[in-house]
Amino acid sequence: MPRKSTHPTPTDNSSLCIQYLRRCGGSARLCHINFSLSVIQTLINQRKVKISNTGAGFFIELEDSK
Repeated sequence: MPRKSTHPTPTDNSSLCIQYLRRCGGSARLCHINFSLSVIQTLINQRKVKISNTGAGFFIELEDSK
């Protein structure tokens, strides 16, 4: 009988958010995306995305992985 994992599986949509941003060219207006604040905060904490203020609104952008 297989054992249950003690590690929780990710139930958020962070990977979907990353895929969405890649399809949008790496950035999107923050008010136009439909992901929860907790998903966005998780990605910011993992340093996968950043938020920038362009003066015309806030944008969420993928961090450059170098």
